[in-house]
Amino acid sequence: MGINITNFLSSKSKNKKMIEFQDLDHIDGVSISTVSANLYKDPRDDLVMFYFRDGANFASIYTQSKIISENIKWNIRQKVKKISSLIVNTRNANCFTGIQGYKSMEKIAQLISEKLTEKQKEDEDHPKKIKSKEVIFGCTGTIGEVFPEEKILNKISELVDKIKYTQNKYIWMKAALGIMTTDTQPKMAMEECLIGSSKIKIFGIAKGSGMIQPNMATTLGYIFTDADISNDLLKKLLKKNIFNTFNAITCDGDTSTNDMVSLFSTGKIKHPKINNINDEKLKEFDIALNKVLLNLAKRIVSDGEGASKIITVKVCNCKNENEAKKIAFSISNSPLVKTAIAGEDPNWGRIIMAIGKAGVPIDIDKLSIDFGNLNIIHNGTMNINYNETEVAEYMKSHDIAINVNINKGSKDFTAYTMDLTKKYIEINSDYRS
Repeated sequence: MGINITNFLSSKSKNKKMIEFQDLDHIDGVSISTVSANLYKDPRDDLVMFYFRDGANFASIYTQSKIISENIKWNIRQKVKKISSLIVNTRNANCFTGIQGYKSMEKIAQLISEKLTEKQKEDEDHPKKIKSKEVIFGCTGTIGEVFPEEKILNKISELVDKIKYTQNKYIWMKAALGIMTTDTQPKMAMEECLIGSSKIKIFGIAKGSGMIQPNMATTLGYIFTDADISNDLLKKLLKKNIFNTFNAITCDGDTSTNDMVSLFSTGKIKHPKINNINDEKLKEFDIALNKVLLNLAKRIVSDGEGASKIITVKVCNCKNENEAKKIAFSISNSPLVKTAIAGEDPNWGRIIMAIGKAGVPIDIDKLSIDFGNLNIIHNGTMNINYNETEVAEYMKSHDIAINVNINKGSKDFTAYTMDLTKKYIEINSDYRS
């Protein structure tokens, strides 16, 4: 069965910069396998396993939607110190599937635990029993359809048999392609850093193209490190670094029922013990983790459904960060702003509108707006040197930067989004086919 390369090759996106993938290679303690469970009409990898043969510390942040998928219910209820496997399926969100969807998680986890226990006996000097509660799930796809339990159960043996203990770029690419839905590009990122004198790897993959504005994180993101970091610290690191990365992006203003971002630590690299999040030895790791998350988040936005441009909205000098974020997302989610940018129309009046509707008190006499390096509004009035032809030429760029200066404080927030094109409507009017 083939990998999910159809969307990748047929992409009409103008954004080719993000197709430059980093060379993710081997990371100790993580094993990967992919198969097709025939969840789609066309054969493609649609079921992915990450196996931690010695277990992994972990932390996850989930959607704050009031309706959540059955796999997230399962994940939240598994109170274990280490995870042995993460299973991700596409095509079906396992949301609004009720008891059938949840029981499917139980059955699949039980079979996986049995097969991985057999794998332990075959491959390990000191095999351990893998428990079903050590298996967590990621599901993505259509809401409200019966979960394809039998199709997935029938592929678990093959999935375990195909586990690769040594990773390379191709295997990571297969995993990233295997979790895609309407995405046109796989999303991978990596960084290396030091804890003490030990070199640490941080690898990540993600999927996401539509139904994207987080209220914690967005879509699916999985980060892996060979560092030895406790569950408590992983949770704190993830929560801290989600704010200005996955929590700073939007494609359409919609939060999924299935959103999850997880961070796994295999503990394979020996380094000085980290006792708390303020430990100076953790500083490089903290920065590197943020880079991986931001890289993946930007890849999601750049591959937003129908996107032809990526837009950075920076709102600065606000009274507090919350006000800056409200304004940034008000601009980023405005269909009028997004369609104007798609049409390369320098209609800055739509930015004014979006700022005004954010519900944040504004002193117009202090407001400034720039498109890139071109100043449009200065201290509440149009710049006397404003040249619409010059701004219109800037709007032809692939990367559009909108900078808003409120001049009422010292807090900033940057949001990332994309334009709204006819292609977005085509994709979403034909999603389930």
